[in-house]
Amino acid sequence: MSTALLSPNLRAIPLILLGVLLNAGAQILLKKGLQAAGGLDLAPRALVALLLQPGILGGLACYAVSVVVWLGALSRVEVNFAYPFLALGFVANALMAQWFLGEQVPATRWLALAVIVLGVALQAWSGRR
Repeated sequence: MSTALLSPNLRAIPLILLGVLLNAGAQILLKKGLQAAGGLDLAPRALVALLLQPGILGGLACYAVSVVVWLGALSRVEVNFAYPFLALGFVANALMAQWFLGEQVPATRWLALAVIVLGVALQAWSGRR
């Protein structure tokens, strides 16, 4: 199917999802950076060392890129269409935390995440024109 046949909202979804994934990835990288640094120490020298951790730098870079991607998405669709997709960050974060950090996600949390996905799908579907 040609992208010319898709609504502007549907054409913006890849950008929106990329922004969500970059934001969730930033969380994982920041956590890895904190782990590598041995936690958070507010002493000035320790803060500088923390900010130079590759995970922290990568997380901050992901945030910066996600803002640019998000601006691209917002330039194509209404904010009331795009913003609810940010809730998918909860799902992306749970998956990434499980895969990359070894965190356990209980079944009740997966159920809650499924409700979030259903809600985002309903709001996306309601925006079809």
